[in-house]
Amino acid sequence: MLADAHADIPSPLDIVALAALIDGTTAGVGVLDTRLRYLYVNPALERLNGIPAAAHMGRTVSEVLPEVDAREDLMRAVLADGRAREITSSGRTPAASGTATRYWHGAYHRLEVAGRVVGIAGIVLEVKASDEDQRRLAQAQRHLNLLDTASTRIGTTLDMDTTCAELVDLVVPALADLATVEVFPRDVAPPVRPAPPGVVRLRRAALTAVPGLRGQLERFGGPGDYIDYQENSAVPRCLATNQPVVENLTSDEQLGRAAASPERVAAYRALGMHSAVIVPVAVRSRPIGVLGLVRAGDSPVFTDEDVVVARELAGRVAVDLDHARRFTHEHTIALELQRSLLSEPRPPHPHIEVATRYLPADRSVLVGGDWFDVIPLPDGRHLKAMGDVMGHGVEAAVAMSHYRSLLRLLADEELPPHRILEQLDRMVERSGLDRAATCLLAVVDRSGVLCEVSSAGHLPPVLIDPGPAGTWLGDVPAGPPLGTGFGGYRTTRLECGPGTVLFMYTDGLVERRGEDIDVSVARLSELSLPESGGLEELLDAVLERFGPGAEDDIAVMASRSRQVPGSGCVTG
Repeated sequence: MLADAHADIPSPLDIVALAALIDGTTAGVGVLDTRLRYLYVNPALERLNGIPAAAHMGRTVSEVLPEVDAREDLMRAVLADGRAREITSSGRTPAASGTATRYWHGAYHRLEVAGRVVGIAGIVLEVKASDEDQRRLAQAQRHLNLLDTASTRIGTTLDMDTTCAELVDLVVPALADLATVEVFPRDVAPPVRPAPPGVVRLRRAALTAVPGLRGQLERFGGPGDYIDYQENSAVPRCLATNQPVVENLTSDEQLGRAAASPERVAAYRALGMHSAVIVPVAVRSRPIGVLGLVRAGDSPVFTDEDVVVARELAGRVAVDLDHARRFTHEHTIALELQRSLLSEPRPPHPHIEVATRYLPADRSVLVGGDWFDVIPLPDGRHLKAMGDVMGHGVEAAVAMSHYRSLLRLLADEELPPHRILEQLDRMVERSGLDRAATCLLAVVDRSGVLCEVSSAGHLPPVLIDPGPAGTWLGDVPAGPPLGTGFGGYRTTRLECGPGTVLFMYTDGLVERRGEDIDVSVARLSELSLPESGGLEELLDAVLERFGPGAEDDIAVMASRSRQVPGSGCVTG
C-alpha cells in the first residue's frame, strides 16, 4: 500500500510484501534507503511519531521529526560497516504527548539484496517509566519548582518575622500539612523570663497549616509565643547536632519523645500528626532557629528527598534571617546614634510646650541631616531652630551636629535671628564644612505676641491660631543657605495671638516630584488643631496626611506657650 503511494522512490525491496509481513506488529518498524530516506513505515511507528505514513516517504528522520535526536550518524555507521547497533533517542513529536520529552530504544540493521547494500531497517520501542518512576519524577519536579519559587517569595523584606511567615506559607501545603519557624529569643526580642536549666527556649516566629488543621493551631500557641523544649526532645537534638531530625510518630512514646513537653502529646494525637521533620536554620554552623514540618492524616510520611528540600529551604532562609538580624542590629545602633545627635529638645521654660518628630525617608539609613532645637534665652525668651543639611547618612548627621553645636554657642550672644545666621554662615565657612544647610530661626519673646523669624534658604513657618485668625504661612524672605558665604539675611516680625502654635518643618514634608513647591507649601495653610488641642495629635495628623510618598527625610516641630498660673500673661 505504501509502495503505490511512492512509486517514484526506487527500491529493490518488495515493500508490499514487507508491509504484509510486519504491518500488524506492535513495534515500530521503519525502512530507510542508503540516504536515510523513509521507504516504509508500519502503522505502529506511524502512531509513535504522530505523523501519517505518507508524510514520511522520501524524507529523512530529521526532516520528519526535527525535534528528535535520532542519531543519524550511527545509522550511517550501520550502513558503512554492516554492524547492527542499538540506539537510544529522545525528543518531542507531534503525537498526543508532544509537549513532553519522549524516549525510544531502537535496533538498526543493514539491508542487503544480492550483495548490494540497499538501506537499513529499524525496530523502535518507546521507553516508558514505571508508575513509581513517574511518581518520583513528578515529585522531583515539584521540589524543583518549590526551590525555584523560594528565590522570589522568601526574603522580600528585612523583617525576621515576615521572612519566617513567607517560608511557612511556601511549604504548606507543598511540603507539609503544618509548618512552623522558631528562632532564638535573643535574635528578635528579650525573653520574657529566664529559661529553666536544661530547657531550650525558642520564640515562634511563624506558624501555618492546611485549612483542615487551622482550627487546632491555637492549642500549639501562635507567633510571638515562647516555646520551652524539654531536654532530648526533637528540637534540642536537632540544634545540638545541626542535623535534621526525622520522627515517625506512630506511638504515644514516640510522640512524647518528640514533643516540646509531655503535655503536648494529646494535642499532637488530636491533630493526627504521624511524621515530623525538624531542620536546623543556621548560618556558618551557628544556629538561628529551626524549621518544623508536620504531616498528618492521610498524607504520606516524609521521604529522604523531602528532607533534602527542607534543608535547602532552611539554608536559604537562614541567609535571609541573618541579613534581617544584622539589619535589626544596625538599625538599633543607627537609631541610638540619631537619638544622641538629635536629642529631643527640652522645653526651655515651664510654660513652653514642644512636640517633635523625625521620619527618615530611607528606613535603612536612620541618620541624616535634619535637625530641630529649642534653646532658652534670658528674660524668658527662647530660640527655636529647624535645619536641614544637604545629603543623608552619617556624614550628613555629623555635619548637622556641627551646625547645631555652633548655633547653641551663638545663641548665648543674644543676637537677633538674622545676625545669628550671619555669624553661623561665617563660622561654617571657616570650619571647612563642605555641606550647605538651610535653617529657620525664630526668637519668641516672653509676652507670647511677638516672634522674630529669619530664614537661610528654609521654607516658611506655619502659624496655627486656635482663635478666629486661623492658620497662615509666615511671610519670611529666604536668604542663601548656610555655608555659602553670601550672607544677606533679614529678620521678620510676626505677631501671634495667645496659644498660637508655631509649626516648623523640613522640605521632605512637602516636596513631591512633579509638583511645584509653592503649591505643596500652600496646602499647609489647611492645617488645624485637633479636637483634643494636643500638639502630639497635631503632628500625628500632619505625618499621616503629608508623610506618605515622601522622598526625603522629614523633621517637624510644633510649639506654643501656655499661660503662667498666677501671672495673668501668656508667653511664647
